[in-house]
Amino acid sequence: MNVLNPQAAPAWLQPLVDNAPDLPQAYRRRVPASVLAAITAAGATATLTGAKRDAAVLVLFSGAPDAPAGALPPDADLLVTVRASTLRHHAGQAAFPGGASDPGDDGPVGTALREATEETGLDATRLHVLATLDRMFIPPSGFHVVPVLAYSPDPGPVLAVDPGETAIVARVPVRAFVNPENRLMVYRKENTRRFSGPAFLLNQMLVWGFTAQVISAILDVAGWSQPWNADRDYELEAAMALLGDSNGYRVDQP
Repeated sequence: MNVLNPQAAPAWLQPLVDNAPDLPQAYRRRVPASVLAAITAAGATATLTGAKRDAAVLVLFSGAPDAPAGALPPDADLLVTVRASTLRHHAGQAAFPGGASDPGDDGPVGTALREATEETGLDATRLHVLATLDRMFIPPSGFHVVPVLAYSPDPGPVLAVDPGETAIVARVPVRAFVNPENRLMVYRKENTRRFSGPAFLLNQMLVWGFTAQVISAILDVAGWSQPWNADRDYELEAAMALLGDSNGYRVDQP
């Protein structure tokens, strides 16, 4: 059985663990009420019709175990993947490692650890599972996703185990997500409801959609977020075109 161990969080990560119950509200803060209502209705319909599918993702932080509270250590990072362009759902999109639940999984934690191991070669014995977050419905895929928060002082080597499923596996510096220069808002022109969500422009990837919403909420509740220009608003294809302008992860803050 996978046991949650929030006490294993280092001092610098403890504010996130303590404030994890506030993540759903922070996640929804930038979502218009009409869009939230549509997502809720779609989730209820999926449950009633049997189309609901359970899934979990691993939100894995790494960094110095002895860094003091109140500041991010320089080596703090977050594990992110980019899905292969040939996949049916979310092709080419940056994401946390994770996927659909299997009957033999030990709950959402078991799903997240199994999927992360399969995708990144991660050694799950090196991790401390800190908390599970509220289940969130993702309309395009029909998944009800549970983010699983974990920490490792050193997760060891990671790689794209199957290039047919995962194009990139990266331990991205948390400071790159914090840096206001890397932040923007992104919308999809094909959506019937014009809705822009938080995104992060990094050197290898544009993190947007569900993953970016979760990361943005994490920065807010952990107290790491810095003021940034939310009026920097791009259509998705235009934002992807900016990738060539990125220079490293730009971890230095103004």
